[in-house]
Parts: sequence; structure tokens; C-alpha cells
Amino acid sequence: MTATPALDRRLDGPLDADRAAPTGEIWRIAGPVVVARGLDRVRLYNVVRVGRAALPGEVIRLDGDLATIQVYESTSGLRVGEPVLDTGRPLEVELGPGLLGRIFDGTQRPLEVLARVGEDPFGRPLLPRGASMPSLDRERAWTFEASVAPGDRVVAGDVLGVVAETKALRHRILVPPHIRGVVTNVSSGPRTVAEPVVWIDEVPVTMLTRWPVRDPRPVAARLAASTPLITGQRAIDVLFPIARGGAATIPGGFGTGKTVLQQSLAKWARADVVVYVGCGERGNELAEVLQEFPELIDPRTGASLMERTILIANTSNMPVAAREASIYTGVTVAEYFRDQGYHVALMADSTSRWGEALREVSSRLEEMPAEEGYPAYLSSRLAEFYERGAAVRCAGSDGREGPVTIIGAVSPAGGDFSEPITQHSLRLAGTFWALETSLARARHFPAIDWNRSYTLYDLTGWFEREVAADWAEHRAWAGQLLQRETQLLEVVQLVGADTLAPPERVLLRTGRLLREDFLQQSAFDEEDAYCDPPKQIAMLRAIRAADAAMTTAVDRGVPVESAAAAPSVTELALMRRWPADEAEQRARALVDRIRTELENLG
Repeated sequence: MTATPALDRRLDGPLDADRAAPTGEIWRIAGPVVVARGLDRVRLYNVVRVGRAALPGEVIRLDGDLATIQVYESTSGLRVGEPVLDTGRPLEVELGPGLLGRIFDGTQRPLEVLARVGEDPFGRPLLPRGASMPSLDRERAWTFEASVAPGDRVVAGDVLGVVAETKALRHRILVPPHIRGVVTNVSSGPRTVAEPVVWIDEVPVTMLTRWPVRDPRPVAARLAASTPLITGQRAIDVLFPIARGGAATIPGGFGTGKTVLQQSLAKWARADVVVYVGCGERGNELAEVLQEFPELIDPRTGASLMERTILIANTSNMPVAAREASIYTGVTVAEYFRDQGYHVALMADSTSRWGEALREVSSRLEEMPAEEGYPAYLSSRLAEFYERGAAVRCAGSDGREGPVTIIGAVSPAGGDFSEPITQHSLRLAGTFWALETSLARARHFPAIDWNRSYTLYDLTGWFEREVAADWAEHRAWAGQLLQRETQLLEVVQLVGADTLAPPERVLLRTGRLLREDFLQQSAFDEEDAYCDPPKQIAMLRAIRAADAAMTTAVDRGVPVESAAAAPSVTELALMRRWPADEAEQRARALVDRIRTELENLG
């Protein structure tokens, strides 16, 4: 979509060097940072083309006639005196039909297209330096179904029509921001993204629009986050739920399962669109994501999960400056689908690598370092990112709502949660899922530490209204029991379990049931990878009933070991394999057997 005829020239190609306006020259090179002179009219955050290879870069500082540029590709081979061209516009992303199912780099270049451009001597895809091409296919035709007619008055954000982009989603074409008027013409049917589909006050509007990645897209109002994002992960939904439009951070050391947890959330969370940003992670991990996501089946549609997923890949060996840009690219794409009224889940893996990119560029700029060498503006940059996740009432006259939920992984060195990225993220995110190395080593996944994790979102009302009236009661019981178990385990390590009173030993048994049969969940088990909230509460009720039955039996003199070893109690381990629609019925039947069996012990 284009707002004015003056913007039409932006739609027929990428950032072409021959269209650039002012020309300067390279004056200094320091890794990914280049200083150019002679760009008298350049503006801050303009995109430029650096050197004869036309490497893309962004102006991040102006000092007299010197412009400091962070280059999004390797600067090897550049020489002082080579030309620098100003494109005259900021770093932008292309938005429109054709985004879903695609894989882009940090600056939204389509990697699957770039991979076909060249090969190395071994026949492997070789990404060419300085390559520039449209992010969206200009040749593919999409069937546009108009929702407006000539004579209709529209405002910014109104739906002009839809495109059936995939089985999972109907792409809504909106009136561009800051545009309003009367529809003067409509052109339905097969159209490319660059062809006009609607005319507003005689101004052509296409399905393609661009938006600066550093500018949040406008909304009508921000809303309270009052509805949970159902993830299907019992440890999250029951103990530490996240709200739609909220933010969560997942800190954890090496091998604690951050990436697997985010992939599980991407597959199972009740979101309409998933934007997965692989920011600075190891190439082999991201390669697994790129290979596995197209093969994953969307449980909602039965089609490929990629039909509602967008991948933005920037591995640790890619240029560091593009890593910094990838976060903004991802959140801008997420806001675009949010504006259509869809719920978007943004996975950032990981913000630590993004912070490292900020630190490296800051050091090249010779800025005064703050804590652990990070720039002093680290906290404000993180805040800018997390604040773009929200539940909003979208622009437009129909009052639709759309949230962006941000889930950012953090990779603290040595698992030290006191480092700056973790601490700033903790302050900004409403949910904190701390992954514990000792749990991961014990093969307890997801390795969420229930003693350090928390949520600030009060979603009790929704769960009691939509799932079970006693949800809060059982949730509070589970949290208190786990805390008490932790205290008792410390005593056991000092003096042994035999010194505990029988009720306390029952509590330890129940804590083990909660940990092993409820909180543990296999992402690779087809039956256990996802658990509906009704099944979650049924499982929790069964464990609580077993705890009460064991306590009653022990009070009558039954040995703790005999009560815990009852066949019906051990059957609790099979709950995870119950079909969701049978969980409540089976839980009631199992509780009855547990009570009967333990009453007969003596």
C-alpha cells in the first residue's frame, strides 16, 4: 500500500545504488563501523550503500561532515576513499502478502532467494555480498477480495480487502497510516503486491507497504493484558502464565533448553502468527530450526506450521550489525499482523546476543562503557523493544483488537543471572521463567525453576471463568507445596529423611509427584508435548486428592512407603498420556480408586 503518488517509486525494487542521492567517501574503517565524509544532507538512521560492493549500512551518528555508519555485512576488502551513497530513507521492511512461510536475514533479505544466487567451490549456497533484492515477490499474483466499494469513506487502519495467503490466515489489506478519504475505485481479482487495488481520493493504494523498523506502528489505544496466552506447557500455564500482549524472559545457561522451549511455544501456543527471530545463535541450532519448522504440522490446521510462521535468521557468524537490526525487523513484522487483528507471538533467541552486538558496535564508536562493557543506553534499548509488545485496539473504525506477545531468551554467561541483560530484562518483562542448570542435568524439562520464576500478570479471573472455578485454589496449593518441599529437602540433606515426621515425608512424596508427573513435560512426545488447561487442572486435582488420601492413611498408622507404593498412586505417572477429552473423567475414576485402595490399607 502506498499513501501518495510520490511513494510509488519506492515499490519497484530494493535499495538501488543508482537511485541514491548524495555521495560521500569512506574516511575510516573499524570493523563493522565505517566513518564517511561528504554526506552533507544525510539524516540519522538513513540507509546508505558503502563501497564499490554497495554494502548496506545505517547512519548511527553525525558529527559535522562525518557520518558514522554501522554496516550490515562484513567490511573486509573495503578501502578508504571508496564511495558511500545515501538512499535518502531509513531502514525499512516490506509488508504485505508473501511474508508467511518465509526466511529472512536481519535486514529482511529473503535467504531462500539469496541462496540461489551463487555457490561456493563445494556447491554449497553462498550469500553474495551487497546483494539487494525485494523482500516480497513482485511477480506472484494474489487474489484480492475487496471489502469496500466506491463511495465508502475510510480512515487509517480500515480493512480494504483480504487475501487468502495460507490455509491458516487471511491477510487483511488495510488503509495506510495517516490516510483517510473516500474510495473512488476498486480493483479485485489477481494482483501483484505492487499493483493498485483501491484508490482513495484518486490516490492508488497497493498491497505493499514499507515501514521504518525503529518506529512503532500507530494504534488507537493500549489495553490491559487480561487474557492468558495458552502455551500447553503445564509449568507455565499453571504456575507462571503470561498474558496476551505481555512479555516474558527466559534466562538460562548453556544446555538448559531455551531454544527447545521457544520452539515448543512457537508450535503450541495459541497464537495466530509466530515470528521467530534467531538472533546471534549458533549456526547448527538455527539450521535445525530451519529444517524442522517446515516439517512441523500445525495442530490447528493440519498444514505446515510455516504457513503461519516467519523466520528471521541471523547466526553468530553473520555480521554483528545485522544482528542488532534483526530484533527491530521482527517486531515491526509482528506489529503489522497485530494491526490486522491477529495475535502474534514473537520469539527472540536471544537478546543476549543482541546486547553483545550493541556492545561491540559501541566499543567501535569509542563510547564510554557501562557495566560489563555494555553501552549506557542498554536498558533504554531493551525497554524500547519490550514496550512494543502490547495488547492494543487497532487503528480503524471496526474496533478490532490485536496483541503482540514477546518472549525473549537470555543466555547469561556461566548462568549468572546478575549480569546486565538478565537484570534489565527482569525489570521489563512481566513473566520470568528461570531455567535451572541442575534441573536440566537431571533431565527435568522444561527446566523452569519454580523457586526463582514468577509472573506479574493476574489472570486468575480468566482461568476461573473459562477453565475451572477452583483454579486459583489448586494453583496456590501446588506453589506452596513446592516451596515447602524445597525447605524439607534442605533438612534431608543435613540429617536424612528418617528424621522427618510422617506427614512431612508424605509431603516429599507429593512434591515428587508434582515435579515428575506434572511439571515435567516432553517436547518430543506426541501425547505430552501439549496439555490443555482442562487436562492440567484434572491432573492437579488428582495429585492433590492423592496427597490427602496418603495423609489420611498415614495418620491411621499406614507406613508412608506403603501408601506411596499403592498401584493406584503410581498410576498418576500415566496421566500425561490421557486423551484431553477424557482427562476429567479418568481423573475422577483414578481418585476414587486411590481413596478406596488407601482406605483398605492397614
